Amino acid sequence: MNPRVTAHVDTFARDHLPPPEQWPELRFDLPELAYPERLNCAAELLHGPPGDRPAFRTPDGGSWTYDELRARVDRLAHVLTGDLGVVPGNRVLLRGPTTPWLAACWLAVLKAGAIAVTVLAQQRPHELGTVCRIAEVRHALCDVRTVDDLAKAEVPGLRITAYGGDSPDDLLNRPAPGTPYEAVDTASDDVALIAFTSGTTGRPKGCVHFHRDVLAIADTFSRHVLRPAADDVFAGSPPLGFTFGLGGLVVFPMRAGASALLLEQARPEQLLAAVAEHRVTVLFTAPTAYRAMLGELDGHDIASLRRCVSAGENLPAATWRAWHERTGLRIINGIGATELLHIFISAADELIRPGTTGVPVPGWRARVQDADGRPVPDGEPGLLAVRGPVGCRYLADPRQREYVRDGWNVTGDTYVRDPDGYFRYVARADDMIISAGYNIAGPEVEDALLRHPDVVEAAVVGRPDEARGQVVMAYAVLKEGARRDAEHLRAFVKSELAPYKCPREIVFLDALPRTATGKLQRFRLRAPAGTGTGDDQA
Repeated sequence: MNPRVTAHVDTFARDHLPPPEQWPELRFDLPELAYPERLNCAAELLHGPPGDRPAFRTPDGGSWTYDELRARVDRLAHVLTGDLGVVPGNRVLLRGPTTPWLAACWLAVLKAGAIAVTVLAQQRPHELGTVCRIAEVRHALCDVRTVDDLAKAEVPGLRITAYGGDSPDDLLNRPAPGTPYEAVDTASDDVALIAFTSGTTGRPKGCVHFHRDVLAIADTFSRHVLRPAADDVFAGSPPLGFTFGLGGLVVFPMRAGASALLLEQARPEQLLAAVAEHRVTVLFTAPTAYRAMLGELDGHDIASLRRCVSAGENLPAATWRAWHERTGLRIINGIGATELLHIFISAADELIRPGTTGVPVPGWRARVQDADGRPVPDGEPGLLAVRGPVGCRYLADPRQREYVRDGWNVTGDTYVRDPDGYFRYVARADDMIISAGYNIAGPEVEDALLRHPDVVEAAVVGRPDEARGQVVMAYAVLKEGARRDAEHLRAFVKSELAPYKCPREIVFLDALPRTATGKLQRFRLRAPAGTGTGDDQA
């Protein structure tokens, strides 16, 4: 598709898209996907719901109405484009726990025609510096409680503006007009956001999405499978730095004129308490959390729940059945990808079949193919390939050719298509570790281990775990004479990476298993008994 006339003054993101011949084939099969040429998704999400309806709720019982949200977003947009000098197309890093102010910053960045790059509050300076370097980020809006690690990243030319503090320079204390902000007249295919995901090489990939893409995930999965109503109250555990959370806690409720309870802390026991106290009706979390909540249900009134959505990792049939037996609720399973923004295979209500992911969401097509791109017969495993209104576009990354093949998005998952058209997950086709809904690239953890001066070699694999699906298992070879102290090494990795990426267990080996040509034999490390000689386990 030819790009519209861009509203971006800073054209870095458009200039670094893959060439058109490497784009996937896009499909707009539903009438609701026929978006106008000029479209600002933030303005569209903010437009429409009655002003006195709640938009965002907070754990202390507070709430923002849609009118209050609009006024605060407009004020932030005035500050961005006035005092801070942000111009359309600039990348703006957003960092902080899940709060209404983080969501308002995201909306303001998009309304001002800039590009949101939302990261996790847990990410460490090394990780933040990499993201800023790849996306050439020069502006950041950061919750005052999470500024330190971003400052330690020492990104050249990065202007960090904190919010939520007492300083007169704080984003929320800067003077701004109290007048409405006219949304920048962006094209429907102007870049709205860059979402980062880790690949098997460990180098994060920037997934570029347009303004129309943001609405498309709401007008496919949310509209046709989730089917929310204006009186729904959404809540969940995924942070807004994950597109699973961005869709489930901001885009979907706002598109329906509903509200979302935004939780800074959303562990399973906290989710149950929040559901009971705030009468949550739509819940987004990972299979791990549903398993954990089963043991905590007693004493919590969750009768308000009517929709439970699971994604981020495979949902075992046993977990689905146990949740259904205890609650009467049918979990809506789904598979999505940062590259495709949200869920594209799923099923709800009587269409759910435990043990399967579901069928293609309306507006999407899927098939299972072999390594050469040929469809395989039903019942045979192969690579999952999908097409729809959203497609993979990596920011200046040669791995685009791996993900998009012959116009299909090849997700890296091994699936089987059953004769009745349902898709059943088999495994990841690469070395990605999926633990409690988090995608963890083993090589990225290996790189962190290798930054320790005592580590000579490192290998990281996923080990099956009943509670989390997988946990990170590391094998390390130390320099001669170094002390084999697993807890010290774990603490080092935690200082380099987000805590969820830290190995649960570290095994010290004299040598890593390799072929005669020097290739690492990961399958031997995945074996239950491990491998190597002279190994110490901690």
